[in-house]
Amino acid sequence: MQFSVKKILPHLLVLVGFVILSLAYFNPVLKGKQIFQSDIMQYIGMAKQQNDFRAQTGEETYWTNSAFGGMPTYQLGAHYPHNYIKKLDHTLRFLPRPADYLFLYFIGFYILLLVLKVDFKLAALGALAFGFSTYLIIILGVGHNSKAHAIAYMPLVLSGILLTFQRKYIIGFLLTAIAMALELSANHYQMTYYLMLLVLVLGVAYLIDAYKKKILPHFFKSVGILVAAVILSIGLNATNILATQEYVKESTRGKSELTINADGSPKEITSGLDKAYITEYSYGFLESFNLFIPRFLGGGSYENVGKDSYTYDALRKMGAPPVQALQEVKHIPTYWGNQPIVEAPAYVGAVVLFLFVFALFLVKGRLKWWLVGGIILSLLLSFGKNLGFLTDLFIDYFPLYNKFRAVSSIQVILELCIPLLGIFGLVKLFNDFEKDEDKLKALKYSAMITAGLALVFLLFGHSLFDFVGNNDGRYIRGYGQGFMDAVRADRKVLFTNDTLRTLILVLLSAGVIWMYLKKKLSKNIVIISFAVLIVFDLVVVDRRYVNNDDFVSSIQVKKPYTKNAADIEILKDTTHYRVFDLTSGNTKASYFHNSLNGYHAAKMRRYNELFDFYIANNHLGVLNMLNAKYIIGQGEDSKPIAFTNPDANGNAWFVSELKVVQNANEEILALDSLDTKHEAIFNKSRYKFEGILNFEVDSLASIKLLDYKPNYLKYQSNNANEGFAVFSENYYGQGWQAYVDGVEAEHIRVNYVLRGMEIPKGNHTIEFKFEPQIIKTGSSIALGSSILLGLLLLGGLFYGFKKKK
Repeated sequence: MQFSVKKILPHLLVLVGFVILSLAYFNPVLKGKQIFQSDIMQYIGMAKQQNDFRAQTGEETYWTNSAFGGMPTYQLGAHYPHNYIKKLDHTLRFLPRPADYLFLYFIGFYILLLVLKVDFKLAALGALAFGFSTYLIIILGVGHNSKAHAIAYMPLVLSGILLTFQRKYIIGFLLTAIAMALELSANHYQMTYYLMLLVLVLGVAYLIDAYKKKILPHFFKSVGILVAAVILSIGLNATNILATQEYVKESTRGKSELTINADGSPKEITSGLDKAYITEYSYGFLESFNLFIPRFLGGGSYENVGKDSYTYDALRKMGAPPVQALQEVKHIPTYWGNQPIVEAPAYVGAVVLFLFVFALFLVKGRLKWWLVGGIILSLLLSFGKNLGFLTDLFIDYFPLYNKFRAVSSIQVILELCIPLLGIFGLVKLFNDFEKDEDKLKALKYSAMITAGLALVFLLFGHSLFDFVGNNDGRYIRGYGQGFMDAVRADRKVLFTNDTLRTLILVLLSAGVIWMYLKKKLSKNIVIISFAVLIVFDLVVVDRRYVNNDDFVSSIQVKKPYTKNAADIEILKDTTHYRVFDLTSGNTKASYFHNSLNGYHAAKMRRYNELFDFYIANNHLGVLNMLNAKYIIGQGEDSKPIAFTNPDANGNAWFVSELKVVQNANEEILALDSLDTKHEAIFNKSRYKFEGILNFEVDSLASIKLLDYKPNYLKYQSNNANEGFAVFSENYYGQGWQAYVDGVEAEHIRVNYVLRGMEIPKGNHTIEFKFEPQIIKTGSSIALGSSILLGLLLLGGLFYGFKKKK
């Protein structure tokens, strides 16, 4: 028993250390504060309706009307039955947000290094290098929580895979299944996709190694076990995966039926996103040096250059008072790279990169080539449109690659691989299998490469680069040439300061290793020294972008929006209608109303196309058919004001004519001149409608909304004749069921996005219920998979106990 406690105690101490560090970095959470994340503010606005419905009824609605005229909540934090893996995830994230994600970064990477049989001290050091990587901290600052969540579980998935290849089949299978299930539950499939690319590189490296060692049966046995583990992990997340798979076809990630754009130009035909959209955020070749020198290209899009800056002096000369100048220098456009906007550089760390280069000369075998292969693939693909031939190859031929945007984010792979290999450089340094002369040679080469590169930039950088950004012309027009000259001078200062900083850190790192090789430092002192260097290096840069100033009171996060006079006026109307907000680009309107606006990375595709063609241009006919009863605009004092739209069509209405079009292009173009109150259009290529096309609508015909919930609508119709009704609700055939007097009835899509159906003459009750079968199917699979995993865990424990006994 004493031996067991002694064996586990170091890991417990490391665990406690990770908790302390996570809380220390985000220390305002200890005072009850929360980090203000712009993306989470948008999410709160989008999800308020479904969250309120859950709180009031104890039920889950899988549809919300609060944004984009209505959409499924599958990608808005929906709660699914029998989602037990999510309960495990909540248990692991026991710290206040965002300290919980930082803790997951640490613990996952620590376990990965332990699986690779690295000493716990070096494993802890590696965890610090990974967890404090600037990009991983930045995404927490802006609210990319699901991305951070998925990244945090990557090392754990790799741990299970490596254990399986180490012939620890049972624990490897169980860990892979659980870790992969947690990875999928994070619900950021782009990050999971990138992880699978890294796993493919790992598989190739291990396959070559297995072939050389003549152990191919073991390799394929391991692959079979891992495939089974992944299948089980998918089963544990079946509801979300199936729902997402169904929804993606109807979202902007799916294939459009249109062949034209809103401006009339030909539309790129693709089964996913447009190439221009996919590659909008492409890493520049020169930008790669940000990994080594944080503000090589100026840092984030806007930086605080301070009072002792050329820009401050320029603003004062331009007549700005000191207080105003001090405020303006906090947001100076220092970034001069090619991306549209950058929150911060994807800095891996000068110390970590030095260790990585050092490892390149000492580490050999499949581990090295797997990690180097992953780094190269990650870096090349992050170049996006700047390396068009490779990017086009992946977009056109690699399954699902065209479903994801912001290709620069694939650099998360190199941000995992670089510190991992760097730690193995220290492993080689401390073992006795490498000759001291080889270690000294590796030190010499790595110092020459890294310090030499920093020195070249320090001495010649000002003449090598022009420090001119893509948007400088706009600032010259607004502020004058003198202002931009001052900004460029400050860019040079940032470049020089951070280059000098990197050079010093590299020399200190090289000095620590040199002193160890000369027997002047012990192993423990070296580890402590590198811990100090790595934490200082990364945390100082991290704190430039995510610090205590980003925290606010919890009420500001939970309730990010307040009602203005326009909202108060609109909310006096208790009927069902929609609001179109012209004054803001956020989800404020969705927070208080059923809005035509919203914020989401995977909107309903048809609605998004309608928005581009008509809503963005304030087309009244389209706004009317969407029941936009209120439009929020600006008054004379620039304050929001609510305008009533008296011509809104209402919740439902009978039309006198159904117009037939042949394809999607005709369908969307016909809306421009359509009399939406009396006419409707449907696409013949999509529906085989056998009903009549002309209807008699007398003045007494009516259809009224009696009851409304996000997932349920009830109408009463009164018509002396057979009629066709149009409903101002988004059509979504995979879940919405229509009923006439309790009997299921067919409804079709009309007017490109709305619902329409034939209604018999007389008085009738019409109901729409959102009853997605995919939720029921997925929940059954998830329940069965959870039971199976539980049985396998018990079996694994029994086997391990029996074997040990």
